[in-house]
Amino acid sequence: MRASAFVYPWDVNGDPAAPEFVAGLGVEQVTLAAAYHSTRALTPRHPRHRVVTAEYAAVLYPPDPARWKGRDLRPYEAGDWAPGDAYGEAAAALADAGLEVHTWVVLAHNSRLGAEHPRTSVVNAYGDRYPWAPCVAQPATRAYLADLAAEAAVRPGARGTELESAGWYGLAHLHAHDKTGGVALGDAGQYLMSLCFCPHCREGYGTRGLDPDGLAAAVRAALEPVWRGSAPSDGGWAGVEKLLGEAYANGTRAWREERARTLQETAVAAVRAAAPEGFRVLLHADPVSYHCGANAGVDPAHILSVADGVVVPCTGGAGLLTPFAEQGRDGAVLAANLTVVSGMGGRPDALAADAARAEDLGATELRLYHAGLASDGDLARVRAALRAG
Repeated sequence: MRASAFVYPWDVNGDPAAPEFVAGLGVEQVTLAAAYHSTRALTPRHPRHRVVTAEYAAVLYPPDPARWKGRDLRPYEAGDWAPGDAYGEAAAALADAGLEVHTWVVLAHNSRLGAEHPRTSVVNAYGDRYPWAPCVAQPATRAYLADLAAEAAVRPGARGTELESAGWYGLAHLHAHDKTGGVALGDAGQYLMSLCFCPHCREGYGTRGLDPDGLAAAVRAALEPVWRGSAPSDGGWAGVEKLLGEAYANGTRAWREERARTLQETAVAAVRAAAPEGFRVLLHADPVSYHCGANAGVDPAHILSVADGVVVPCTGGAGLLTPFAEQGRDGAVLAANLTVVSGMGGRPDALAADAARAEDLGATELRLYHAGLASDGDLARVRAALRAG
């Protein structure tokens, strides 16, 4: 199967050996970050540094002043961790090594945006704001995300893009020094704690026949036994309905899914309008449509009618591929995303077996996370597995 490795510009820039090293893994493609959230990343082979701290979500190229002139919401330029056109510099070097370059664009995950524009954030039923999670129901935020998708995705020379976080973000985040695991929220509890009660969402619930004040009170009441540890909060969607009641559960889900679905349509359309012919658009996706996070919850049939395919998390098992494969859409890309960094829970020693299992379940391509973060030993195992395959 065709394989692509995720890479950051700072893995490549300043290291003349990096492009050939990545190409030597046996991948045909790299998925190179063009817009990315804050992070602290190891660079175990770079001759100039070992740790890169990206202090806030930023674009890794110079944004177009004309596109963003006079707009309140606009992308932030990177600091010294990715100066100038860091993306363009890395992309050119990787292309010269014979690799096809696709952009990697993170959308609705931006703590600085939430800090500087608090009104854009998801607000939970208790009134707590999630600055890392832009509310994707708000018109101004949606317009910003669509334009960001188009600009960051269609960089010079790119042959395609992968859009991450193209939907709702919620409580689960892995925030700095995160300490939210003291109570096991489970699938249902995560949903309740991720429901947004910003003014726009409160109005949206009203259009679904729900009283937003009553809904917020119901969410808080449903979570009380969870906080006490006296009631489970798992059980998938049936658990949400049990905790919240069918009317509230289904009404909120209808509002949120419509907002996520139309954002995905708008973002993909914006990319296609800016892209050359043959440019490929994929979404990082979860087939459970009410899920939040980097892998946006989607309806498999719908998203495969909108985008060219999906990138699906498969490190813990490839079962999430099945709902997409069952759609039987000819030509759709189903990329199995496998972590190959052993220190981050990856299985580089089992890559061949994991890839074969993913292919059996419908995968057409592989994504390897992450060429810049993995040790030499991990990448030696990746190289061997790709050569054997």
